[in-house]
Amino acid sequence: MSNRYYLDTCIWRDYYENREDRFRPLGQWAFEFFRMVKETESRVLTSDLIVDELSKAYNQTEILKIFKILSDEALLENVKTQKKQVDEAARLKRERKSPFGDLLHAILARDNGAILITRDKHFVEFEDIVSIRKPEDLI
Repeated sequence: MSNRYYLDTCIWRDYYENREDRFRPLGQWAFEFFRMVKETESRVLTSDLIVDELSKAYNQTEILKIFKILSDEALLENVKTQKKQVDEAARLKRERKSPFGDLLHAILARDNGAILITRDKHFVEFEDIVSIRKPEDLI
């Protein structure tokens, strides 16, 4: 079954850095998630916001290397941020006192028919905006 997924920046970092916490293989779960995406010929969406967030830790060459796991197979799709999405995120930031960037991620996922993949717990506050899952929930 083919789906569309929008990955929070932390998932890309889990994969690239092969991160783990005290008990969980976060990088391995991200890798397995990407394998599932390939097997089901699903799509992963990325955005200028994700690239901006990744650029705080990586240079452009490294970012391209991160995305290579899916871009080589044409399973990666870049979505553009629209002014109305920025305006909605700004309004919700004021109303909910939530981080603007996280709200914009949720709105971008929703507007592009994607499931938001993250492990950040505070994203549960946005379940009224978009469907949210962890990578390990889908592998």
